[in-house]
Amino acid sequence: MRGQNDSSVAEFILLGFSNYPELQRQMFGAFLVIYLVTLTGNALIMSVILLDRSLHIPMYLFLQNLSVVETGFSTTVMPEMLVVLTSEKATISFGGCFAQMYFILLFGGTECFLLGAMAYDRFAAICHPLSYPVIMNKRVFMTLVTCSWLSGTMMTTLQTTWVFSFPYCGSNEINHISCETPAVLELACTDIFFFEIYAFTGTVLIILTPFVLILLSYIRILFSILKMPSTTGRQKAFSTCASHLTSVTLFYGTASMTYLQPKSKYSPDTKKLMSLAYSLLTPLLNPLIYSLRNKEMKRAVVKLWERKVALHTT
Repeated sequence: MRGQNDSSVAEFILLGFSNYPELQRQMFGAFLVIYLVTLTGNALIMSVILLDRSLHIPMYLFLQNLSVVETGFSTTVMPEMLVVLTSEKATISFGGCFAQMYFILLFGGTECFLLGAMAYDRFAAICHPLSYPVIMNKRVFMTLVTCSWLSGTMMTTLQTTWVFSFPYCGSNEINHISCETPAVLELACTDIFFFEIYAFTGTVLIILTPFVLILLSYIRILFSILKMPSTTGRQKAFSTCASHLTSVTLFYGTASMTYLQPKSKYSPDTKKLMSLAYSLLTPLLNPLIYSLRNKEMKRAVVKLWERKVALHTT
């Protein structure tokens, strides 16, 4: 890829929240804390699942992959955004913008598919408990995880390459917090009608296909839970599903508002806030949602902490 790609734009300027200079210092402090907590929380989940062999089952291995995605997503957006908040004129190179868009789409698309695979795992565990080890064996798990990452990679490679094949010969100011596709495309000085049709269709498929799978899985799960004779069994089933449903609501709600909205429906500031919701809050809240609502995770964290304390005291 040539640096300027037949265009006069060699770098972009990320405007971020430059309309509110008086708030940028406070925002920097808040976002830095959120980023550090996000990294710590997701690293803790990945480490606990890696070190505790009792958690080496599909439910937690899916969660481990989700934490990898959330860490990558947050790291793709947050460091650059912190630079934007501390700079009068925050620039990002043409190649840097390409890379940031690529990883935003990669982690976002992969998360869509992973959440769908996690819903299928919960469906198999609750609706077919006796057959669950056969339905969700190691080969099926690996296939679902691999397909999630490959699907995200293929979609991302095609879309990002296409976006940066357009000429950018006018303004180079991106009125957003990162190089997200809709914000960058506003600067393209050519007709992007066919790309918009492709992008909208692809986004609908990427968002709606896993969402339909999630919806169908939870309809079946709901009927199965209602048929359970034991109140304790129903509560346990609801508890294992609640964390996943919360993550789905957070991620799909904000991502669909960003990528499936009409062009002029929201103001630039509103778009930035919606982008923050899934690039900042979702990676932050997922570790809290899963660890606080899951007894096995809390037990594993306590066990590893006690083991660490014992090693230091002996």
